[in-house]
This record gives sequence, C-alpha cells and structure tokens, in this order.
Amino acid sequence: MSKVPKHIRQVVLDTETTGINPKEGHKIIEIGCVELINRRLTRNHFHVYLNPDREIDAGAIEVHGITNQFLKDKPRFANVVEDFMAFTRGAELIIHNAPFDVGFLNHELAMLAGESRSVESNSTVFDTLAYARKKHPGARNSLDALCKRYGIDNSHRELHGALLDAEILAEVYLLMTGGQASLLDEGDQSGSGNERPIERLSSDRPTLKVIACSAEEEQAHQQRLAKIAKASGGNCLWQQ
Repeated sequence: MSKVPKHIRQVVLDTETTGINPKEGHKIIEIGCVELINRRLTRNHFHVYLNPDREIDAGAIEVHGITNQFLKDKPRFANVVEDFMAFTRGAELIIHNAPFDVGFLNHELAMLAGESRSVESNSTVFDTLAYARKKHPGARNSLDALCKRYGIDNSHRELHGALLDAEILAEVYLLMTGGQASLLDEGDQSGSGNERPIERLSSDRPTLKVIACSAEEEQAHQQRLAKIAKASGGNCLWQQ
C-alpha cells in the first residue's frame, strides 16, 4: 500500500511596527500571514491591525503609512494572541529578516501576564534574508531587490504593508527555493536583463500524483546503495 504524502504547512509572515527596537518600547501594529500547503498558496490568511498604545515614529509612518488615528479602534495584541498562535502553530514560518519580526513577537508575548510561550516554541522559522545572502553573496537582498531578480511585479507596492509583503515574499520564496534567476549569478544589481526568464506554473494546476515505489523496487534500490557503499569505502552519500 502506498503511503499518503504528508502535508507540509508553511506560513509566510510579515509585521509592521511603531519603530525599529522593541527594547525601546516599540510595538507591532500590523501582522500579515499567508498559508502555503505543499508549496502552494491557499486562500487561508491571518491579518490584523493593532493598537500599540503609543505614538508611531514619523520615520515608520513614511515606510508603511499607518497612523495612530487609524489604529485607535483596533484590538491590542493580547486580544488576538490566541488566534495568531493557533494560525501559526506547528507551521514553518517564512520571514524576511526573521530576527526583527520574531524579536518583536517574542517581546509582545513576554509582556503578557503569565505568558511563557515564544514564537520558536510554537513554530519553526526560515529566514529568507539569510538564505538569499548565501544564494546571492555580494548582491542586494532586500525584498524589492529579490522581486527584481526573480521577475516579480511589485509595482503596486507603494508603501509597505504586512499582508501585501507576506504575499510578495511567498512568491519570492517559492521561486528562490525552487528555481534560479540565472545559471551564474554574479551579483548583478542593475536588472539589465541578464537573468534567465522564469517560466511560472499556473496556481490552478492539478496536484501532482505521487506514485510510491514497490517493495521490489525499494529492495533493488537498497542493494544498489550497498554496492556503492562497498565500492566507496562506506562513503555512499545516499545512506548518510
């Protein structure tokens, strides 16, 4: 009997804040999350605006355009924490510059009376910025730069917004971890057209059929690996 493939659930997350440092009392004012199941976007998402009970830095408003007046009637983090933790529980969080967002979320959690949970105790975390720096050393790896490199249209992104940025990051992540911008990425930042065009798959494509190997095929495979291991002095990579 073939095994039913396990669903891989990921949540692409972004936040907007009142400033850059939670240790200075800055807080989260927007959380946006979109869901991936088996590397396919679903229609499931989590999105909230939050009242920070403090003034937003002028520089932050220039980035995201969110004002204190807009947030006056919005819930506090304590009012949405259970919904947020439930939505992200057990998922791999995909975050660009994860230490920033995780640091703010953990600070918000730590300020709640009796709260002992952290982001890391609820989910695993994948930092797309760290991954991009390894994949494209010497190149700019901001979200805008990655959109340019992978041919993603983000012209509608005049201001930062958590949900919009999460949706864009999901597309960047799927292309960055499943394809390549060029065979030889030499850190070109000009967008001069040297990158290979990326052929995108339709989001409406049917789910791929998974065909499990038979017991005989599995046995033959293991026998082949044993021969490789013997010939290489125990250095068969597929057995490590």
